[in-house]
Amino acid sequence: MSYDKLLFALAYIILGPLAGGLLAGIDRKITARLQGRIGPPILQPFYDLRKLFTRGLDPVNRVQIPFVASHLVFAVTTGVLIFMGGDLLLIIFVLTLAGIFLVLAAYSTGSPYGKIGADRELVLMMAYEPMVILALVGLFRVTKSFDFWGIAASGKPLALLLPGIYIGVFLVIIMKLRKSPYDISTSHHAHQELVKGLTADLGGPALGLVELAHWYESVYLYGLVLLFWTWNPVAAIVGPTVTYFLVILVDNATARLKWGMTLASAWIVALAVGVGNLIPFYLGRPW
Repeated sequence: MSYDKLLFALAYIILGPLAGGLLAGIDRKITARLQGRIGPPILQPFYDLRKLFTRGLDPVNRVQIPFVASHLVFAVTTGVLIFMGGDLLLIIFVLTLAGIFLVLAAYSTGSPYGKIGADRELVLMMAYEPMVILALVGLFRVTKSFDFWGIAASGKPLALLLPGIYIGVFLVIIMKLRKSPYDISTSHHAHQELVKGLTADLGGPALGLVELAHWYESVYLYGLVLLFWTWNPVAAIVGPTVTYFLVILVDNATARLKWGMTLASAWIVALAVGVGNLIPFYLGRPW
């Protein structure tokens, strides 16, 4: 293991919350401007997180906090494995495990709102998993590697060679960040709902841990976006930045889908753009 990769992993652990919080703050500011509001300061997510951790710890039951803490641990582990150059196949399993622990935390409360949110979170996982698998197949087909740094060092314009896969990954990011139209289990924007669904029964430090995990997730998700743009330094800056703003735009320009339409649309996109993008590679056109 190289020291460079270890430093990247340590930087992710230490600086990940800072970067994730800033991304959340900018998101809220832009969202407010799109809606004709002034919006909170960019540092507001940090103030909110501090307030959550200063509240008393009063979980619904004894297993809620362990489940939420496990969600955070595996979310951080996912990013660490990515930035240490781990195998993306293994990383996908760890990513799924992080989501399962959050679902278990919601189920454990016995609340009807938590149960509905957990059910819908499982639907989201079913919706994006096929596209994630297709993305891995496409990346390996072009770069012959499942290693994060191996793919990044390939020097190939993956966003141009795999445009369909990139569109699919874009939708996966919207789902993982629980943005509209795929915010069916919960939303991180308070103005979008009265009941939070998946996190309805979480409060204080427990909700703070979930928010912290969300910040870590934001960082490694946009780190994965970066893989498609590493062939050029300018592209490596412009590509992820444009993607970030497009996610915000879609979030504010669309209405929430029903769970059935969420599942159907995600699978249709995976079949149309994902499989469609891979077909030329298996018809003797190696690019």
